[in-house]
Amino acid sequence: MVRNLKWLGAAFEAFLGIPAIGGLFIISMGYTPLGFMLVFHIVLLVLSVSRLKRISVGAIVGITASVLGVIPLIGMVLHWAAAIALALDALMTTHNEERKTSEDDRF
Repeated sequence: MVRNLKWLGAAFEAFLGIPAIGGLFIISMGYTPLGFMLVFHIVLLVLSVSRLKRISVGAIVGITASVLGVIPLIGMVLHWAAAIALALDALMTTHNEERKTSEDDRF
């Protein structure tokens, strides 16, 4: 589940990093995509820490991109960095890591 969310976040960040289209999308929606992605990355970070027992670097870069995304060129580059970091993070997350659950974690 966490790995799929990382791939989804990478796709969203790649879309937001497209120079003209991503910028127009963010501005036309009143900067709400940045707020949505901020919440998304915070949830992803919490899930990564709670389920995988490690910090997601991609989520941290995504949080930074969402906060500083209002700055035109810096935001675009940070969205690219977040997309790459999330994709690499998703590649490094194995199925075995996701399936590890202890008896305490079960409902």
